[in-house]
Amino acid sequence: MPENPLIRVLLVDDHQVVRRGLRTFLEVQDDIEVVGEAADGAEGVAKAQELAPDVVLMDLKMPGVDGIEALRMLKEGGSRARILIVTSFTEHRTMVPALRAGAAGYVYKDVDPEALAGAIRSVHSGHVLLQPELAEALLAEDTPRAPQGRGGTLTEREREVLGHIADGRSNREIARGLHLSEKTVKTHVSNILMKLDVADRTQAALWAVRNGAANDG
Repeated sequence: MPENPLIRVLLVDDHQVVRRGLRTFLEVQDDIEVVGEAADGAEGVAKAQELAPDVVLMDLKMPGVDGIEALRMLKEGGSRARILIVTSFTEHRTMVPALRAGAAGYVYKDVDPEALAGAIRSVHSGHVLLQPELAEALLAEDTPRAPQGRGGTLTEREREVLGHIADGRSNREIARGLHLSEKTVKTHVSNILMKLDVADRTQAALWAVRNGAANDG
């Protein structure tokens, strides 16, 4: 087995020209392999189940099953793929539902190609691409909640780990920063998700931002 296996990517967009452009660029990356394409959300879910990609590049607005519904279907189906939204919409309110549905982040369709490759590598490594301005939009939209809430049951160490999750760090980076084993960090993350009653680390990161549990600076 290769030391650094290729990142398997599925493209889901209803515009063929967009898919072709993404494929053309990604296929020249040494560490990324495009394993399939889909023209709508329903086909994207079916292809994801068939091909088991590592990362799905998902458009938001598609006929029939849109990106957000496809996201929910993938999560409910137990897909382990990381979902990166690729959108032409710049309004934050269009992104909030996608992040709450389990997206690991988003980029715009006019993103610099190298930045897109970097985003794919980042979410594949476990990062959450939560931009500061979107965090502010979330804070502005949500009803204020007391910082304790469900987080009051977290241990001191779990709160430390949660802060690092909100910063977008992977388990490996958290382990290195806190001088813990990666297995111990995984256990802490599982406990955090259970105690906060959230589905994944993206949801945990959003909870931390909304409730003042993210690290400063």
